Amino acid sequence: MISWISSNVGISLRSSAEKSRGDTLASRDRRYDPDTAFAVSCKIVKRRLNRLPMKRLLLPFLALAPASALFAGEVQVAVAANFTVPMQQIAAEFEKDRGHKAVLSFGATGKFFAQIANGAPFEVFLAADDNTPAKLEKEGFVVPGSRHTYAVGRLVLWSAKPDFVDANGAVLKSGNFGKLAVANPRTAPYGLAAIETLKKLNLMEAVQAKFVQGENISQTFQFVATGNADLGFVALSQVFKDGKISGGSAWVVPSQFHEPIYQDAVILGKGKDNPAADALLAYLNGDKVKAMLRSFGYDLR
Repeated sequence: MISWISSNVGISLRSSAEKSRGDTLASRDRRYDPDTAFAVSCKIVKRRLNRLPMKRLLLPFLALAPASALFAGEVQVAVAANFTVPMQQIAAEFEKDRGHKAVLSFGATGKFFAQIANGAPFEVFLAADDNTPAKLEKEGFVVPGSRHTYAVGRLVLWSAKPDFVDANGAVLKSGNFGKLAVANPRTAPYGLAAIETLKKLNLMEAVQAKFVQGENISQTFQFVATGNADLGFVALSQVFKDGKISGGSAWVVPSQFHEPIYQDAVILGKGKDNPAADALLAYLNGDKVKAMLRSFGYDLR
């Protein structure tokens, strides 16, 4: 770019300066002023640059730009509530690495099913289970061959209070708590896993009267975080950071206490011809994202 400007403009600088100098030397009443000559030359250069087509100025820069920046796209993504924070970070890295922008919507997996079936404009769906994407696939809403498990979720009994929940979850048996937050088991897979855990421990009848129900796992987490519930079953990813519980106290529920929480991703029919949708699912399978998922407490299948 510098050499191009030099070849097109440098001559003007020299010729203008020489002209100014010649005119000045020819005058007996004025002395040559190099600063004035240079200022005049700059004005001439500016006028000539303004007359040049913008394409000629931009082409050298476009040639140096990465392909991802020139062909950047956008993809509409429905994301299960438990995956909110991880996906926000993944989307930022995805845009930086691939140039595509992921527009994220968060909510309960079951509610997304109804929205997608009724024509919602989502192109990619990151569910909190594997049953819902399988149903969508069976009903023809999913691009064949795109469904795969991107993460395996872990359930945790958590309290915002330090030392309130012991490492074995014995607080559930003691009954020494007020409210227990649980996500709606009909729409939130983590809520279903919580119910399965309580039944496994033969505690369902003992604690059911203390339930406060969240519409999704994010609302369930908020009930506990704000003190509206003493403890609750939430996603480990919501309270886990850098290999440890980030605050409060918790019992990580053994995976054999409930059905595995396989979280599947699919490309929906509306994203069939969108390269950004394909790029996002490929990105989710990369080593960079896998490392991020482990840092949030997810297992990998």
